[in-house]
Amino acid sequence: MTSRTRTRVIDVVIGVILWAGALTMLLPFLWMLSTSLKPLEDVFAWPPLLISDRPLWRNYVDVFDMVPLAQFFWNTTLVSVARTLGVLLTSILAGYAFARMTFPGRDLIFLLYLATMMVPDQVTLIPTFVIIRNLHWLDTYWALIVPAIFNPFGVFLMRQFLLSLPRDLTEAAKLDGANHWQILWGITMPLSTASIVTLTLFTLMGAWNDFLWPLIVINDPQKQMLSVGLSYFQDLYFTNWPLLMAASVLAMLPIVVIYVIAQRFFVEGIAVTGIKG
Repeated sequence: MTSRTRTRVIDVVIGVILWAGALTMLLPFLWMLSTSLKPLEDVFAWPPLLISDRPLWRNYVDVFDMVPLAQFFWNTTLVSVARTLGVLLTSILAGYAFARMTFPGRDLIFLLYLATMMVPDQVTLIPTFVIIRNLHWLDTYWALIVPAIFNPFGVFLMRQFLLSLPRDLTEAAKLDGANHWQILWGITMPLSTASIVTLTLFTLMGAWNDFLWPLIVINDPQKQMLSVGLSYFQDLYFTNWPLLMAASVLAMLPIVVIYVIAQRFFVEGIAVTGIKG
């Protein structure tokens, strides 16, 4: 076997493995979409039916009648956008300070702040809840937004990207009389589109899929998040699987659309943020 033939065989094998992996990852989503269009009696039919003989598109209408799904969408959108904007603001400002400003203890402070990423969220859950309760923020949007706008990962991501930018740009701007605020918003930010989009996607997906914290601090169904609202389709002895899957498809759709639109920036941001440490 020649080297060229061997290379082609290896490429074919790798392609088959990748396609198999992709199909394996897509299969649960296809099954979710299939179940969302089935009558309840066809969900556990044997042999399994990928496509029902009588697809029920009305399931996507009935979900809005069974639970206040539109209100859940509004709550989730509001909280996710507010969280994302807050994380972008704090991460950009802190990332710039750690990457481009010099002050006593800078590296130690950054190391300690980064170390908080090692602490599981469950450890800080009760102290954060006590603070929120003392602030009388239970059952409010503030409880869902404020604790999540300080993100060590976002600061790390922005710092790493800003370190990869040439310092000559900053120095030249300083010689022209620009201050840090002008350098940040006039020079640094226009060059940071990829990292900002990457951080936006990570934060938006995390906020959109957040389950544990809204479950703890929100009791009012009119202020509940979509991820918790999906559990309303489950009772103690019965689960309406077609409606649950239909609601899940609707909940997943906005994130998929946003990711497809911003995929190019996302891949670029992941590639460039690790250039320089």
